[in-house]
Amino acid sequence: MSVIIERLDNLSELPAQAWNALLPDNQPFMRHEFLHALEASGSVGRRTGWKPAHYIVRDLEGTLRAAMPAYIKYHSYGEYVFDWAWADACHRAGIDYYPKLLAAVPFSPVGGARLLGERTACEELLHVLTSKLEGRGLSSLHINFTNEATDALLTGREGWLKRLGCQFHWHNRGYRDFQDFLDALASRKRKQLRKEREQVAGQGIDFEWRKGGSLTEQEWDFVYTCYANTYAVRGQDPYLTREFFSELAERMPEAIRVVLARQESRPVAMAFYLCDEKTLYGRYWGCLAEFDRLHFETCFYQGIDHAISEGLTRFDAGAQGEHKLIRGFEPVFTHSWHYLVHPGLRDAVTEFLDQEREGIKRYAQAAADALPFRQEG
Repeated sequence: MSVIIERLDNLSELPAQAWNALLPDNQPFMRHEFLHALEASGSVGRRTGWKPAHYIVRDLEGTLRAAMPAYIKYHSYGEYVFDWAWADACHRAGIDYYPKLLAAVPFSPVGGARLLGERTACEELLHVLTSKLEGRGLSSLHINFTNEATDALLTGREGWLKRLGCQFHWHNRGYRDFQDFLDALASRKRKQLRKEREQVAGQGIDFEWRKGGSLTEQEWDFVYTCYANTYAVRGQDPYLTREFFSELAERMPEAIRVVLARQESRPVAMAFYLCDEKTLYGRYWGCLAEFDRLHFETCFYQGIDHAISEGLTRFDAGAQGEHKLIRGFEPVFTHSWHYLVHPGLRDAVTEFLDQEREGIKRYAQAAADALPFRQEG
């Protein structure tokens, strides 16, 4: 296949309509608007260790056939597929692990399309990229949180290693309302969830859901202050800049949902969500003071309630989370793929992933056995 492969150092070099036309669905994280907002706001860039290096494939007539969002990485922060041990092993062996090339959505452990467009064009792109990694001073190519189509394309390709992960997602089983969901739980768990919600209500806290286009800049200031505070309490800097929230609200307000928590009309906490036609994605949260059980209410129960009322089929509340199990979030597998240039590193990681994979499967099964739903029969 005769194609032309180009690298974009800024997504603004390609019209949003052209990029979005390659997307298989309307998931917000892969949209041009989301990725460009990260760049325009300074949340990603060479300064932050996320240097944009997006690749597009055109045919000889100039028609766009495929694309891949990618970044040259100088660290492993904000990826949620943890390869620090690989980097440390390289350091001890005198091998450079950074920089590496990463195809992913920054700071967003959300599965989805990563290789966009026609399969043959994507295959040609992968072939060219992997053959030139070493010559470009890159140790590896990683593709994180893939969907089924990307998994199918990568399965069986020489040199590619598959990594398994586990998250917890809530699924709407046709519930009429939150009480209907509670009725599906075992009695003891149902009482625990109801008690937690009552504890929050007893502190005089109420909630308001807002769409992205309805928030004022002053309210976005509050959202960012809460978000940044979750990092400040751990002595860390936030990944996102204040400008990101305004940029995103301008570019794709229809995909944004924010729940504001107020005590006696005073805002005290928030949770930031994105959504598409089927799924609610919980992304960021923060509060300005400590309130008993407020995190569970704002980030989980409000999200479940909203998903039911909007007829959404799934609620992805982000990475981590045994604490999600008792709240009805079920284990799901995630996949990432890794192409490592150094043969010794590749052999060592292959052995590690074989062992890790079995552990992840056992972990997911144990998590499934601990779900709080009533047993039928």
